[in-house]
Amino acid sequence: MSAISIPVAAAPAIATEHLTRRFGDLTAVQDVNLRVAPGQFFGFLGPNGAGKSTTIKMLTGLLAPSSGRMQILGSDFTENPVEVKRQIGVVPEGMALFGRLTGSEYLNFVGRMYGLDRDTAAKRSAELLEFMQLTDQPKSLVTDYSHGMQKKLALAAAVIHGPKVLFLDEPFEGVDAVASNTLKAMLQSMIARGATIFLTSHVLEIVERLCSHVAIIHRGQLVAQGSLEELRAGVAAQSATALLASGAAPGDQPASGEKLTLEQIFLRIVGGTRRPDQELSWLG
Repeated sequence: MSAISIPVAAAPAIATEHLTRRFGDLTAVQDVNLRVAPGQFFGFLGPNGAGKSTTIKMLTGLLAPSSGRMQILGSDFTENPVEVKRQIGVVPEGMALFGRLTGSEYLNFVGRMYGLDRDTAAKRSAELLEFMQLTDQPKSLVTDYSHGMQKKLALAAAVIHGPKVLFLDEPFEGVDAVASNTLKAMLQSMIARGATIFLTSHVLEIVERLCSHVAIIHRGQLVAQGSLEELRAGVAAQSATALLASGAAPGDQPASGEKLTLEQIFLRIVGGTRRPDQELSWLG
């Protein structure tokens, strides 16, 4: 399927031009041109190994691109890395928390590293711990937190300095319904205040519920980008064209009122349908 490209408004919060990353002979990300407008809740999707985490690592300065350019809030990342990092928050795939600190100690440390004064760091740390419902065991070390508690602490650390752009790599993975609801409430509050959120997740139902715009990467290349409604229209148009090319009668085309889910859009774009003969013989 050919790429679906939807124009995005000027002055993006996140912009890349021909962003590429190679690991030896392997090209993990190739010529990615992303545009994310300020204030968008943006979903970045793709199959396993498609290049999602590699792209986020480049956008957050954890990995240098092999070629191409990146701009965050109008600043070139390569030329102004410190300025850019002061304005972004990151919840990386592995969270990378300091396990031998308490939650309060960790948040205070992160706040101070972002340049907050001691009183502001302490005040925001206390507010975040209360909001995330992490105050029950104040002397517990981070290493003793459950996975869901660590996810909430990682998000608290990512927003303590009030970032304008927030990058989230699988923030809901392994998180229970209560913790997930808390995380969603915070993210929606940030969007309401004008922040931009860049989210990767395999849970397409969550992405569809939260995100207004989506991009899909497949085998290292960007194959779709736009609002959910624009992607629905693009997939529907391509499906109709393919049916007509195959000789199908107009009446055989999908009904015009059909509303594809994000999962259906994703599978049609990346070609993830399973053949009827793909069965496990011993499970029949």
